[in-house]
Amino acid sequence: MDETGSRENFTREGTLGIEEEFYVVDEYGRPTSGTDELVYESEPPAILEDRLDHELFKCVIETQTPRIDDPGRAREHLTAVRDALIDHATDHGFGIAAAGLHPLAKWRELEHADKPRYRAQLDRIQYPQHRNTTAGLHIHVGVDDADKAVWIANELRQHLPLMLALSANSPYWNGFDTGLQSARAKIFEGLPNTGMPTAFDDYAAFQRYERRMIESGGIDDRGELWFDVRPHSGLGTVEVRAPDGQADPDRVMAFVEYTHALVTDLSARYDDGESTSEMRRELLDESKWRAIRHGRDAELLVPDRSEPLSVDTLVDRECDRLDVDGLRRLADAESGASRQRRLRQRSVVELSESLRLDEP
Repeated sequence: MDETGSRENFTREGTLGIEEEFYVVDEYGRPTSGTDELVYESEPPAILEDRLDHELFKCVIETQTPRIDDPGRAREHLTAVRDALIDHATDHGFGIAAAGLHPLAKWRELEHADKPRYRAQLDRIQYPQHRNTTAGLHIHVGVDDADKAVWIANELRQHLPLMLALSANSPYWNGFDTGLQSARAKIFEGLPNTGMPTAFDDYAAFQRYERRMIESGGIDDRGELWFDVRPHSGLGTVEVRAPDGQADPDRVMAFVEYTHALVTDLSARYDDGESTSEMRRELLDESKWRAIRHGRDAELLVPDRSEPLSVDTLVDRECDRLDVDGLRRLADAESGASRQRRLRQRSVVELSESLRLDEP
């Protein structure tokens, strides 16, 4: 990976890319070390070539779709990658599961990857990285101008708590109920360079920040800026990293639809010369905390209202404003966190099986 990206990479408008982090599980649905076999010791299906990687723990694996030039084919690409991963894992005696945190993952009992990049992070960050068993959904949307990408990322921050509230799918961590709807988001915030970023004036300001972090030894490369949204200076995209991992592809596609619609709308508003929204980072952090704690039941802070708004109110407003409907389906359905709690009351085995991608 290049240490920093470039302004010249921002050339395409509206393309999509979807990255998902999954858990490699055994026959009982429990997380197990399997990324050595799946990533390094075997040849993956062609669609996964150069698009399959492991994460910090040997039980977490990541896929990336190819660049999607036609957003109407996003679901086709997503399911093709998922199906290939499931087949690849099955051929080697593993299953694949998805959630923000695996409810049975106990970080002290799991193996870390041997990749030098992760070993360096463990040495530098210590405890917060040692316990980082998280898995998320990352959505890239292409932007054709670097300064525009920074402005869009700034504006997207106010919409991230709604995404997190609707995606909340990680009530359990290290074997116990945290009382949160998205414990993943809070665990991940223990790492440096995470959470809600500050606004940047333009791409030059963002690039100066990237370079200073590298030159000062804060990070090894630009990929270690793990904020909830960022201009991706290597791919020429805006990357949204707020949602928990999801087992149901329909839920993934709802976030893809919304993110793409947001970036498209904001791109047009930037081209029209719209000014930046004013909202303190502290208020954005408060709104995110409410999403972490209460999920679907949160009342979130927004820039244009003094009083908080319910998730349902914001969903209706956003769907009407952007002419999308996936968020409504998420709001009407049982949340991932609620489903996990309901199933765990019945059976730990049933909960583990419900997270597998090949289960109904």
